[in-house]
Amino acid sequence: MIDLSERVVEAEASVIDGLDNWRGLVAKQQPEWPDRGAVEAASAQLSKFPPLVFAGEVDTLRDRLATAASGQAFLLQGGDCAETYAGATADQIRNRIKTVLQMAVVLTYGASMPVIKMGRMAGQFAKPRSSDTETRGGVTLPAYRGDIVNGYDFTPESRTPDPARLVEGYHTSASTLNLIRAFTQGGFADLREVHHWNKGFTSNPANARYEDLAREIDRAIRFMIACGADFEALKRTEFYTAHEALLFDYERPMTRIDSRTGTPYNTSSHFQWIGERTRDLDGAHIDFLSRVRNPIGVKLGPSTSPDDMMRLIDKLDPVREPGRLTFITRMGAGKIRDALPPLLEAIKASDATPLWVTDPMHGNGLTTPNGYKTRRFDDVVDEVKGFFEAHRAAGTHPGGIHVELTGDDVTECLGGSEHIDEATLSTRYESLCDPRLNHMQSLELAFLVAEELRGAKLPL
Repeated sequence: MIDLSERVVEAEASVIDGLDNWRGLVAKQQPEWPDRGAVEAASAQLSKFPPLVFAGEVDTLRDRLATAASGQAFLLQGGDCAETYAGATADQIRNRIKTVLQMAVVLTYGASMPVIKMGRMAGQFAKPRSSDTETRGGVTLPAYRGDIVNGYDFTPESRTPDPARLVEGYHTSASTLNLIRAFTQGGFADLREVHHWNKGFTSNPANARYEDLAREIDRAIRFMIACGADFEALKRTEFYTAHEALLFDYERPMTRIDSRTGTPYNTSSHFQWIGERTRDLDGAHIDFLSRVRNPIGVKLGPSTSPDDMMRLIDKLDPVREPGRLTFITRMGAGKIRDALPPLLEAIKASDATPLWVTDPMHGNGLTTPNGYKTRRFDDVVDEVKGFFEAHRAAGTHPGGIHVELTGDDVTECLGGSEHIDEATLSTRYESLCDPRLNHMQSLELAFLVAEELRGAKLPL
């Protein structure tokens, strides 16, 4: 009988030869570069740069995600809607990491479960758009597709796609990763420093609740010290990066053949996902990511059928490798309780073991009368609850949460204990694309998810 590893090797034998098959397929959401030669030169330059992440790290993450898919761990995936080059400062990166670390410690301690920490960071620079153009005051220009393509300012010079931004995206990702590794491996993430992660944030009820939990952790650690426990494992933490794999002119040159195994890894990040707009089964994005060894995510909206889902599994995870495939549901608070259960029942009847993650942000967008794109915190919370309810009813594992957040005290999402209303949105609305949970709302959400995890009674 052929075991899983042998099936993986057999499946990969033809993968490298087909790594560029996507070129003959429909590639959606690609910019209209004015100078194709300049794009090819930028991609050639990228192909010579060192990898941003390493194949061994990717393999470790795949193992961690397999653990979460079996109900033994939980994935926390959070970060900016769209990173900007100007926002890649030490302070902003540190605050995002602090917020994710705080959320993770709430989940770990509150639910007694290992938490896999993953940032929408160091590469989340490209954004899909519903229209190729934007019109203001009778002037039509190319849509803003993220800093890796063009600028946000509404001028012809800014909005013209610039291939030099591809190279700038690499360097910005590299410097962001340097800070992430320094913060998570250099002592900043030490669990004995949980109180320090709250410093610098505005005082609020969520922080007060976090401080109570931090004091409990302190007591537990002091008890363990008295028992002679070794704290080497608490001094650092694993932290992985992820982004939507959108631009082939960036993702393809960052894909390298691993010297250990002879197989391709996309070294632009540890984990990549495919969005709702680009998950065509016969499209370029599905074909390309089916051929790399990274763990892959796919966004599933409320119209996804069980047949669609099974065909995605057959394409992206033909050998049914644990940790390979993650489904990120983004269905909306009003639809998840009807749309998710049929998918879970279909999975139960199959031999697939995807990791299930909820994205409670993208199905709950709205625009206020004064033009602000926003989300109601109550809708985000309700979708999370619906996600857990569906899994409890099906007897499957709710394996993670995927949120757009910032470590700053912005006012972009309505509600929460701060009671942000439509009039307050303009106070500090900073996102160039979609609204993000602020630090306080992120912590509030973490406490809610910890309670849901306890209620799910997953096996340890």
